[in-house]
Amino acid sequence: MALSNNLTAILNLIAFLCSVPIIASGIWLAAQPDNECIHLIRWPVVLLGLLVLVVSLTGFVGAYWYKETLLAFYLCCMAILIALLLILLVFAFVVTRPDGSYDVPGRGYREFRIQGFSPWLRNHIVNSKNWGAIRACLAETDVCSRLTSRYLSADQFFAGHISPLQQSGCCKPPTACGYSYVNPTLWENPANPTADPDCYNWSNDQNQLCYNCSSCRAGLLGNLRKEWRKANTFLIIAAVVLIFVYVVGCCAFKNAQTEDLFARYKQGWA
Repeated sequence: MALSNNLTAILNLIAFLCSVPIIASGIWLAAQPDNECIHLIRWPVVLLGLLVLVVSLTGFVGAYWYKETLLAFYLCCMAILIALLLILLVFAFVVTRPDGSYDVPGRGYREFRIQGFSPWLRNHIVNSKNWGAIRACLAETDVCSRLTSRYLSADQFFAGHISPLQQSGCCKPPTACGYSYVNPTLWENPANPTADPDCYNWSNDQNQLCYNCSSCRAGLLGNLRKEWRKANTFLIIAAVVLIFVYVVGCCAFKNAQTEDLFARYKQGWA
C-alpha cells in the first residue's frame, strides 16, 4: 500500500508541474495587446491551470498521508478538469481552424478577410456590441506606433513579417486601395480609390487609422487565431501528460484499496 501511495504522490507532483505551462499559456494569452481588449477569452486558461494546481496538491496530500476521501475527491475533480481542458482544446481548434488570410503580390505579409473566419469568432468578437469598446482599447495600445520605429523604408515594410493586427489591418489601409506609402501609419490618398468601404474609412489621424475598417476586425481575428494556435501546443502536451498521470493514478488508487482490503482480511484471520 505504501508503494501505491508513494506512486500516487509522485504522479500528483507531475500533475502539479503540468499546471505550470497551462497557467503560463493563459497568462501569455492574457498579456497580448489584443487579448487585453477582449475580456471574454482572457482568463479561462489561467483559471483552469490554477484549478489543476489546487487539485493536484490535494491529491498529493491525500496520497502522502493516505487520506482516502481526499484521493477520491482528487480523482473526481481531476477527471472533470481534464474533460474541461479537452473541451477547451477542441473548441479552440474548431473556432480557429478557418483562416481568413490571403496572399498579397509583392508583400512579405498576408492580409485578411473577415468572412474567412469562423462564425463564432465573428459573432462573439467583432460583430458583437462590444466592438466599440474593443476598437477604442486597440487604439490606445502601441500596436501601430511601434511600426514607425521598426520600419524605416517602404521596402523594409513591404518585405516585413508583421502581425495580422498590423498588416491586415488596423495600422494601414488595405493594399487594394492603392494608397502610397509615407511611413507605416501615414499614407497618401490615391486619385481613384477602389469601392471597398475600408478605403474611405482609412484616416491619417493617428487616433483613427483603420480602426473603423472591416480589415481591422479581420486582423484582430487573425491575431487571435495565431496566438491560440501557439498556446494550444502547450495545452495539448499538458493534456496528454495529465491523462497519463490520471490513468496511472487510478490504477495506483485501486491497488492501494485492494492491498488495504487484503491486509484487513489477513488481520481478521490472525
